Amino acid sequence: MAPPPLASREAVREQRFGELWTNDLNDAFADIARYYDRANEIAALGLWSTFLKRFMQTVDIAPQQKVLDVCAGTNAIGVALLKREPTLDVHAMDRSAEMQTVGQQNAKALGFTIKSTIGDVHTLPFPDNHFDVVTLQFASRHLRVREVFSEILRVLKPGGHFHHSDMLRPRNPIVKNLYYAYLRTCLNFTSLIVGSSPAATRFKQYFIDALDLFYTAEELSIVLRELGFVQVSVDTVFHGMIGFHRAVKPVAKA
Repeated sequence: MAPPPLASREAVREQRFGELWTNDLNDAFADIARYYDRANEIAALGLWSTFLKRFMQTVDIAPQQKVLDVCAGTNAIGVALLKREPTLDVHAMDRSAEMQTVGQQNAKALGFTIKSTIGDVHTLPFPDNHFDVVTLQFASRHLRVREVFSEILRVLKPGGHFHHSDMLRPRNPIVKNLYYAYLRTCLNFTSLIVGSSPAATRFKQYFIDALDLFYTAEELSIVLRELGFVQVSVDTVFHGMIGFHRAVKPVAKA
């Protein structure tokens, strides 16, 4: 079924998933935290680290910069950035304390410090024009996109970069149907292998439904431009199944 028009997409997503996002999703991620990285590697057929590396290749950083990773989960992004540039001041924000507990353990095991904030990323508790770089990977399908992206624009410094990666809805219907069939199979297999709890298992259909009401690579680029980002670009893999967006906060004219 075709998704609703772009102008009403967020309203439809909110109507369909808003209560789940607010009341239920955190319980699922509380359980998933203990095996999140392993489950992703299984579901991605061993390509999870490859996707992370590809995303990191798009991220522009410089020494001493202040970086925010939104929906940081187990801090895979923060750790990868610090491996590349240890002088970064890295902040991580996520609503799941359980995911961040694992993330802090991962960072400390490598000798890295990542400043963690637990809270709702729809309202970022940081001042305007505060970060040089903001990253967000594999979480936007579970968010009110325009709200979060607007907050990211607010906390970025003028000229600052936003780097985003997520699973997207392919434009080609044949590719889309094959993609969803694969996801159903791999979600069932992965939940069996890792021993997902009922709280996590019941969300398997939601993950498909959320993707089906999400954006194509081109549509997400339009959303970024409408919110005020400039220099928006995107690369995709697997016929639009995964996208890597880059956008910049404009510099105010003198």
